[in-house]
Amino acid sequence: MPLFNKFPRLLRWIFAVMVIWLGMMTLARFVFFWSYNPPGKAFSGSAFLLGLRFDARVVCIIGLSMLILSALPFFNPIKKNTARKFWNILLPLAFLFTVFMYVADYYHFDYLHQRLNASVLNYLQDAGISGNMVWQTYPVIRILLFMVALLILARFVFGRILRHYQSIEPASKKAQIIWYICCVLLMAQCIIGKIIYKPGQFPLRWSDAYSLSDDFKANLALNPFQSFLSTLSFRNSGYDINKVKAAYPLMVDALEIQQPDTATLNYNRSFEWPDSSQRKPNIVLVICESFSAYKSSMYANPLNTTPYFKSLCDSGAFFDRCFTPAYGTARGVWATLTGIPDVENPSTASRNPNAVNQHTLINDFTGYQKYYFLGGSATWANIRGLLTNNISDLKLYEGENFHAKTVDVWGISDKNLFLESNKILKQQTTPFFAVIQTADNHRPYTIPDEDKGAFQPIQFPADSLKRFGFESNDEMNAFRYTDFCYRSFMEAAKKENYYQNTIFVFVGDHGIRYSGTLEQFPKSWTEQGLTCEHVPLLFYAPKWIQPLRIHEVCSQVDILPTLAALAKQPHVNSAFGRNLFDTIPALQFKSKNPIEHMAFVIDHDVKTIGLVGDQYYYVKNLKSGKTDLVSVTGNEQPIPGKQTDSIKNYLGRLTDAYYETAKYLLLNNKKKN
Repeated sequence: MPLFNKFPRLLRWIFAVMVIWLGMMTLARFVFFWSYNPPGKAFSGSAFLLGLRFDARVVCIIGLSMLILSALPFFNPIKKNTARKFWNILLPLAFLFTVFMYVADYYHFDYLHQRLNASVLNYLQDAGISGNMVWQTYPVIRILLFMVALLILARFVFGRILRHYQSIEPASKKAQIIWYICCVLLMAQCIIGKIIYKPGQFPLRWSDAYSLSDDFKANLALNPFQSFLSTLSFRNSGYDINKVKAAYPLMVDALEIQQPDTATLNYNRSFEWPDSSQRKPNIVLVICESFSAYKSSMYANPLNTTPYFKSLCDSGAFFDRCFTPAYGTARGVWATLTGIPDVENPSTASRNPNAVNQHTLINDFTGYQKYYFLGGSATWANIRGLLTNNISDLKLYEGENFHAKTVDVWGISDKNLFLESNKILKQQTTPFFAVIQTADNHRPYTIPDEDKGAFQPIQFPADSLKRFGFESNDEMNAFRYTDFCYRSFMEAAKKENYYQNTIFVFVGDHGIRYSGTLEQFPKSWTEQGLTCEHVPLLFYAPKWIQPLRIHEVCSQVDILPTLAALAKQPHVNSAFGRNLFDTIPALQFKSKNPIEHMAFVIDHDVKTIGLVGDQYYYVKNLKSGKTDLVSVTGNEQPIPGKQTDSIKNYLGRLTDAYYETAKYLLLNNKKKN
């Protein structure tokens, strides 16, 4: 083995330690599988292979740390005998800590059916009670004896390994340099977890485990270090169950819960249609990047940026006062697909491993093939975990799955995303539910060279741009380019057989804050930041829906319940949202609420929550507790008085109820098996 003889002694020692660590972690995964595998579930090689990648990351972090520390002569055990004592103490203790994490993880899953996560730190607040529960429930004495025996064994094994590699002949210096470079690169690659060679690709993340589309496989693939560290920033996420129960009666009326139960906190609303089998329209839901309402032609913006989309709105059911529950693409996608406002802070719910299990009404579209089209990578914001773990039999298409070339960091152009999606959809012979998520209306505001003939950028003076809501001509033209993409898609779709039997829905993922004055909106929309959440919402289906412009307030969370009703799909809604076409006065909607149409809004940037109604916006600052009630129909403020105080009081209580319920449902609206 001449090549192996050139391998530096220090690296041989480090890799021997890493192999032992990796072997222990692999054995622990087998123990987890044997202990918790559901009856009848087959062995999952894919989960073990993905788990090996997670384990290799931890092991390589340990190995790289050993190498860096050994670069200091005092800590190099090959060159200094005094360093041997240091490593003979540190390595057994570190190994013991690793085993302790696995033991804690094993019993944590036994107790809560969740891998070890950072929420366990909250038990330290009641350390006495928690300690007694552990003592009375688990074999603490046997575990301690096992840990002591393991420490002695680890001390012996690691000591023998180090003595062995101290005694062999050293390799040449030239060979050592080459091996050190190669091994550092190898360990760095294992820590990243993926071969990064494509724009938009991310390192290995916890959400990759949930791409296995099976909760147990995902839990099997993870290890306690990955799950614990991934949830560390969410350790304080949660809810106050007493506040949730106090809010429940208000939510029963607001959501029209059919069978209220305070003990179990039942939020289910079941819907059936006698003739449901006769109506199976296709669904195409387009989530439009940064589609801020005030920038568009539908709201009389003088720059006339979206004339084609306005023509669609004139031919469909256009809700001109739709609000996203929060600002940001990840939060918008979350609210649309789950029906729950993303009240997670400071990060997003999609990044919280504890919230990855969600019920979505898309699954209630039985007999439908599900698609999700995205021009870039779904690893962004861990959206892949949300999609593949919760939408049954989803066919996910990302940038790398298309023939079109990548144009920038967000992947292929929106026009090509639409056209390639259309090519796939036109081949379908059964009903489908497709989501298309755009991205071009975003920095760097790329207009592909291939479209610069059909799409002509235009220029406006800087003062006109600023006055009407744009920072630059690049931003304005990117907004215009979205209109070009919508036209390209709809003109292509109209040529296909599926078009006549399809309901198209377009909604912005979020709006954009504007600090100036907009002539077509009351000042409260800019002063209170409502432009951040105000987006167009269009239901377009000439066969099913008559043209109508609807001024009542609605929300992203209403989209899926509305689509289920339009398609007459039996479903159970256990989140927020309702059928928007039931809220039109002409359809004789009746509500117990003094204000019928409302949208919950949370502004994470300024730390406020509120409810937007048809007449008023109630807003509360979470830090100061200050509250306000402003008009959303004019610049005159509500006149103080008994009636105004009553409305403000009601909206205040209901706002708190929405907020507390959203925090609860983020962790308790699990998908139905």
